Amino acid sequence: MTWSLSINPLLPLPAIIALGVIIALLCAYLFYAGLRGAAMRSLTLALLVLALLNPAVLREDREYLPSTVVVVSDNSQSQQLENRAELTEAARQNIVAQLNTLEDIDLRQVSLNESSMESGDGTRAFTAISSELGDVPPERIAGAIIITDGQIHDVPEQADKLGFSAPVHALLTGHEGEFDRRLKVSKAPRFGLVGSTQVVQLELVEEGTRQPLGSRAEITVRRNGDVLSRQFINSGYPAEIPVEIEHGGQNIYEFEVESLEGELTPLNNKALVTIDGVRENLRVLLVSGSPHAGERTWRNLLKSDASVDLVHFTILRPPEKQDGTPINQLSLIAFPTRELFSVKIDEFDLIIFDRYERRGVLPLLYFDNIARYVSEGGAVLIAGGPDYAEANSIFKTPLGRVLPATPTGEVFEEPFHASVSELGLRHPVTRALPGAHESPPQWSKWFRLVGANVQEGQAIMTALDDKPLLVLSRVGKGRVAALLSDHVWLWARGYEGGGPHVPLLRRLAHWLMKEPDLEEEALRLSLRGSTLITERQTLANHVAPVTLTTPSGKKEQLELDKDASGHWTTAVKAEELGLYTATDGAHTALINVGPPNPKEFLEVVSTPDKLAHITKQTGGTIQRIAGTDGKSLSLPNIIAQRSSSQYHGTGWIGIKRTNASVLNGIDRYPLLIGFLGLALLLGLLSFTWYREGR
Repeated sequence: MTWSLSINPLLPLPAIIALGVIIALLCAYLFYAGLRGAAMRSLTLALLVLALLNPAVLREDREYLPSTVVVVSDNSQSQQLENRAELTEAARQNIVAQLNTLEDIDLRQVSLNESSMESGDGTRAFTAISSELGDVPPERIAGAIIITDGQIHDVPEQADKLGFSAPVHALLTGHEGEFDRRLKVSKAPRFGLVGSTQVVQLELVEEGTRQPLGSRAEITVRRNGDVLSRQFINSGYPAEIPVEIEHGGQNIYEFEVESLEGELTPLNNKALVTIDGVRENLRVLLVSGSPHAGERTWRNLLKSDASVDLVHFTILRPPEKQDGTPINQLSLIAFPTRELFSVKIDEFDLIIFDRYERRGVLPLLYFDNIARYVSEGGAVLIAGGPDYAEANSIFKTPLGRVLPATPTGEVFEEPFHASVSELGLRHPVTRALPGAHESPPQWSKWFRLVGANVQEGQAIMTALDDKPLLVLSRVGKGRVAALLSDHVWLWARGYEGGGPHVPLLRRLAHWLMKEPDLEEEALRLSLRGSTLITERQTLANHVAPVTLTTPSGKKEQLELDKDASGHWTTAVKAEELGLYTATDGAHTALINVGPPNPKEFLEVVSTPDKLAHITKQTGGTIQRIAGTDGKSLSLPNIIAQRSSSQYHGTGWIGIKRTNASVLNGIDRYPLLIGFLGLALLLGLLSFTWYREGR
């Protein structure tokens, strides 16, 4: 309850002032003239002026509001080093207990967990404070206490940016004398052509160590988990490391420098760079032999793929056929056999023979070149018709030694549905083809099948009592496929509703050209929001558990479940920023969560420097809370004090006791209005008259 005095003039204030001046002059004259009763008359006139001011006593009914204090616990990744997490939690509990013993304190608590997975902007304590105190008026805020290692990344430059006038205290974990070695990425490309060499610029930083500038350290370079090279770099100077872009999509390069004995953590001795590999267009050579109804199916499909450069030759007349037709009416150029199959064969990613018959166009030497090309990493697709079963079959060339299906000489010409085999239901080329799970499959029939036996490889499509229809095989570093029917064009033409020729043939071509997403055996990691998805693609019926290693080195064994599409998957929450590694013993997958080098691990040595200016400007302080042994807790006492320029002293820190309140009501008591005022004036007038009458 508060008492105060107020005035509410009955006349305009200038008129009252003028009247007061006149009365003051009159009173001065009375005293100057020495008239009897001058004092009483002056007092009576003064009370008259005072009555015109209408003074009153106010009684305010106020309810004082509690002062708000926010306690911030830094639980970011840098706070998980050594015993910082334990010290932070113990300090939080102690501070909360002390604040709860103080009267009229509104306690708010904030826990700083991992930084945003998308931004990786580090520990943003003051952003969290602003958000937590958004509903509190600035005059009610009594201060902030931050338990941290000092690595805060959003400290305002000036105290007036805080939005309140109260002390900020920092209680530091960690201890004096910490040192650490880390790698810093100075410059790195985001994209690179597959097969090209890019340069990554790194810098070795020694923080708090006694290592001289320019000291050497060994660095290991890995790509997607495989060691590429080892070399030496000097601290304090930029080093340029060349890396080769191996494949399309993300290429994750890991640079790791050797650790120092006794350093704070080896986790930031690693630096990550992710470079997206961009492929130049894939080059495909299509050789069409005997003309047939589906001759343009492959051409149209490959020409519609923006990632493919197609070179197409159609052999309209073999050398032994001489009918007098001029060459310029058969082709624009002669068939460049030597350039294609000897000089430039290695420039192609895929060679397709569509109903090709051996009739002397290509010498046997070139078929031997093609077989060598496959063994060294190339790809060949045979799309065969009756030609594959005849005496002039391409199988009866040196290329036959790498082909996966041996023709029996039979050609079955009867209606049948192409079916996906049990193995094919799990193979990425034929898995989830529209209509494949129906019986019969929901696509049109074909009418020709070349009889063959699987020599090696896998039959992922069958027909006519499980006879092979589409056979895939790996030969050396390369791949080969045989499609034992020339009737896929019926799907393309929409016969009886057609069929999924586009996904089938496109996947087939890209599998042959080693598209990573179409590998039969693969382990992959992907991120959906903050959920880490582990996916295992396999042709087997069972999979081994996967060991997931987090950026901080923690290991977790994951059991995978089979989903509707035939993949084996599991999901966990990604609680750390950095490189995750998954392995099942045979396959390894990597993914980087957040930015390649999050701020949380760039600087981990505990320091008062970043918070020093803001604590000083607000009257707060910075104190280490670890005891001399580095494990025990040494905390100051907390007291509440009135507004001051300094809120700390030996063994204590203070919070600002605010005067914020809510006004519930006001009672007004006039002093010279009503019976009281009238009685005073009449009494003085009567007393004056009485004195002067004697």
